[in-house]
Amino acid sequence: MLFATIDTGTTNTRVMVWKDGAVLAEAGRPVGVRDTAITGSTDALKTGVRDAIAEALSGAGLSGTADVLFLASGMITSNVGLCEIPHLLAPAGRAELAQGMRSAELPDVVDRPIWFIPGIKSHAGPITLDTADTMDIMRGEETETIGVLHAMRVDGPAVLVLPGSHSKFVRVDAEGRIAGSVTTISGELLDVLTKNTLIASSLAHSFADRIVPDALLRGAEYGRTLSLGRSAFLVRLLDLFGDLDVQGRANLILGAVLASDITALRHSRSLGMEPGTAIIVGGKAMLRDAFALLLRNDPAFTGTITIVPDGLPSVAAVGAIEIARTRGLINL
Repeated sequence: MLFATIDTGTTNTRVMVWKDGAVLAEAGRPVGVRDTAITGSTDALKTGVRDAIAEALSGAGLSGTADVLFLASGMITSNVGLCEIPHLLAPAGRAELAQGMRSAELPDVVDRPIWFIPGIKSHAGPITLDTADTMDIMRGEETETIGVLHAMRVDGPAVLVLPGSHSKFVRVDAEGRIAGSVTTISGELLDVLTKNTLIASSLAHSFADRIVPDALLRGAEYGRTLSLGRSAFLVRLLDLFGDLDVQGRANLILGAVLASDITALRHSRSLGMEPGTAIIVGGKAMLRDAFALLLRNDPAFTGTITIVPDGLPSVAAVGAIEIARTRGLINL
């Protein structure tokens, strides 16, 4: 059976063509819902998704779409995407996501219907200043979570850590349903600090590309005890008066930023993490390994801590396929 998965985020779109569980081809475009938000038009997003689909199909040796099932997830289902679908209310798992899928025809994109997977929110709303931390939302991470659970054969409750520009922490209950989440903008904060502040020159305008454990752990300690602002200025002081090299300084600021994420992981009401919960850390290797090191050195986390291994297929695509299989759209 042939199917194509479409994963659209804020800035990028990725399309993969599959046959019988194997990837035949993939293509991407640097286009996402940010383009819609900036321009007020979905034209750029439609063009980017259409071109990525065409390239992936061509790479798979397909001349038409007649036998292809199209599955889409991520920000493409938001109000600045191509087919808005309301968030499901947590707890929601594979069955609820499958039931919530919607089919839509977008002739400007592809000449076949596309099945869209909804996101999940952790509170029915509305919220106030007092209840804001009970709310969180996701679009795309729900399919990633289902993909990780399937690929790693996870049973029982766990928290999935997905660090990135917008870091996401997803709690999975004993029934395998997404029960809550937390989102931070730590990746964006790290980007701004590294490239657009006084300390940028002390970091050579670059992120850490390898872990320096002592500097990373000390940065997290400073972040917890001195604040992120003070920790950031210590980077400049160490550049001017210390002997810590640029990799060490980059690790220090990384640790300080991730310390704020760990605070959210421990205390946010929208996640509701319980002591001893198993933690699975995904994301790009550098952030994944840094986060895992900090968690393993934090006595507050007593459950097992594992990482999503390198070499897995796109977990977002795997999750979309498993949700479609639950819906009955895929019969493999």
